[in-house]
Amino acid sequence: MSGFEAFGFNTLIDQKLPVQLLTSLLSKGTIPHALLFVGPNGVGKLTAAGIFAMACNCAGKKDYLLPNGEITANDSMDLHYTADPCGRCRSCRKILSGNHPDIISIKPSGSLIKIGQIRTLCNTLALKPYEAKNRFVIIAGAHAMNKEAGNALLKMLEEPPNRTVFILTALQKSDLLPTILSRCQQIMFNPVSCECIESFLEKNYDFNNGERKIYSKMADGSLSKAQQMAQGPGGPRYWLIRRNWLIDEACALSSRPIGSLLALAEKLSKKKDAITEVLDVIVTWLRDLVIHKYYPEKIVNSDLSDKIKKISLQESVESLVSKIEAVRTAQRKIDANANLRLTLEIMLMRLAQL
Repeated sequence: MSGFEAFGFNTLIDQKLPVQLLTSLLSKGTIPHALLFVGPNGVGKLTAAGIFAMACNCAGKKDYLLPNGEITANDSMDLHYTADPCGRCRSCRKILSGNHPDIISIKPSGSLIKIGQIRTLCNTLALKPYEAKNRFVIIAGAHAMNKEAGNALLKMLEEPPNRTVFILTALQKSDLLPTILSRCQQIMFNPVSCECIESFLEKNYDFNNGERKIYSKMADGSLSKAQQMAQGPGGPRYWLIRRNWLIDEACALSSRPIGSLLALAEKLSKKKDAITEVLDVIVTWLRDLVIHKYYPEKIVNSDLSDKIKKISLQESVESLVSKIEAVRTAQRKIDANANLRLTLEIMLMRLAQL
């Protein structure tokens, strides 16, 4: 939670049911030894995990840090769970800063969570918590565990260490071992609605109404994706400029010589961190060309409706579907750590031929 300045469940946007379930657990004092948060990326799963850890360890007014760094205590206060962490006690401040020794975070190393990471976790959990009432292990992207890592984690879930709570996050529960699922209380997180994302953008960025609609649709239910798009390196509208360039390049592929296609693949491969965004833009553009044939009011790139209409009339559904599959194939290969430049070269040549 390093760098997470806000705190409290009220910071979660459009997640009413998960918040109700988590605050109910806190109010009843029934904290499961393992929770699984399931839902798309960027909807607040990790934020909710951090807030829950804060709430389970918040000392309330018992242990406040004074402005001079000294500590004042009120021993008459009990330490019952609170659904509203104070954000000021020593525990809350450590969690907010990402420096609490008993809040352990694990995320994929590359594309996988590997057995070595879980073995290291096992060694850590063999020791008692340093200072927390409840030690937390937050495993982000638990669906990325390989089989060996999953089985090693299962042993800990079967015999959980004292005063330790596991929170796993995953895109969908079907990606996890059934035995792990059976040992976790599952909480489903929903995609953030376009209306909520638009409202967020209106409050925080200088976009006009049309731009907010485009960004909210392209975010595909992910608030963090909308933020990343709006915080581009060249300013809030940088993403729109780059989107327009990518679409123009995609439209011109069939007229380009092979050398130009290879040069474009090389250019795109140099920005590996942006490749997911690049492929998402291309897929969304191709889907708009298909959708316009049947439901023109549902296209995502609504500001380009005239261009979409013109090109959609020129392309068959079969050709467009084949192009979409070519991009999806490239996405799967890249996720599996295939050679990025070669994969893009094959994809672009395939798109140029279809």
